[in-house]
Amino acid sequence: MPEPLKDFISNFITLPEGDWEIIQKKFNREVFKKNEIILEEGKICRYFYFLERGLIRFYCNVEGNDITKMFCVAPYCFTSKVSFRNQSAAGEGIQALTETIVWKIDYTQYKNLEKINSWNVFMRSLLNDIQEFMDNRLLESKVYTAEENYKNLMKRYPGIMAKIPLKHLASFLGVAPQSLSRIRNNLYKNERS
Repeated sequence: MPEPLKDFISNFITLPEGDWEIIQKKFNREVFKKNEIILEEGKICRYFYFLERGLIRFYCNVEGNDITKMFCVAPYCFTSKVSFRNQSAAGEGIQALTETIVWKIDYTQYKNLEKINSWNVFMRSLLNDIQEFMDNRLLESKVYTAEENYKNLMKRYPGIMAKIPLKHLASFLGVAPQSLSRIRNNLYKNERS
């Protein structure tokens, strides 16, 4: 029974109990091990997920380089949006960075949920939330230095940063791992001063 999903949806909308009874029956639980691939780049994304526990990253391969696009921290929903919507090859991969618990529905089940008004209102609110986050992230990447972006991530996700491998975090920030090590060392030195 994905009660954390009910709580998550209720952060966005007032969820009628009858609608929840229908929604919860569609979702199935799955556990991914640390570093396990949830979706391979180039494969079709068959599921929409609710991330109950864990930390995932979205990545893509650009000219042989593994580039981290973003992270998703529980509780939240995720999918490879274009691949899932069009049932086409994904231009990104998704990886569990920690042991991860998800609740998932396939494309047909998702389409069935679109018949429920509260689900549609929830999805619109969720998409607006994601769009706002992406707009802010794009602005931050253009305006702030890598050090400032790193500090912002530490504030936004306290306790999570230590779970992200240095190479993935550096890729996300657009710096070399050595540069990120220097940033961390400088911040540590400044804190001790």
